[in-house]
Amino acid sequence: MIRINKELLGYMRRLHAKDARFVSKLSFKPEQQIIMQGKNIFSAYVLSEGIAKCYQTEDTGKDFIQEFFGPGEIFGEIEIINGTPSFCCIETITDASVYQISLDSFRHLLDTDKKFNQLILMAMANKINYTALRHAYHQSHTGLANFQRLKKQFPQLTEVIAKKDLANYLGITIRTLNRILKGV
Repeated sequence: MIRINKELLGYMRRLHAKDARFVSKLSFKPEQQIIMQGKNIFSAYVLSEGIAKCYQTEDTGKDFIQEFFGPGEIFGEIEIINGTPSFCCIETITDASVYQISLDSFRHLLDTDKKFNQLILMAMANKINYTALRHAYHQSHTGLANFQRLKKQFPQLTEVIAKKDLANYLGITIRTLNRILKGV
């Protein structure tokens, strides 16, 4: 549910401590957008602390939450590699800090740092794998089963994630989520 990447986080901590010209650190309060949908991206980010959500706002105005990021998760890398505007928003849920890697530094590290390159490839492969498994599970199980699975993975789920966000993540209405919560 809340994805983390300890290996990439450790690498970013070491890189930031060793050479701050490649990586800077920024802090955000809850509900601040780090990346906006449809905007050009000039940096990649690795979450250092906190929780953020990745979502798309559909043409109907409804948000579709793709995933929740925890420490070590990277975002903005796909847009930098493809040279395209962001297809989603990244917004903090809690107080958060991120490591920011400029577009030029990101490309330089990909070209010159084998370990960084491997970590980025692994992070992207994990995103694809997670997304495929999540969608398959959500389509073949009930809303209740999906909620119970999430609650088992992240017991503080309902204390940290707003009902609206949880419903958008599960692909159900808030009314349906309230019925699930009442029955649990």
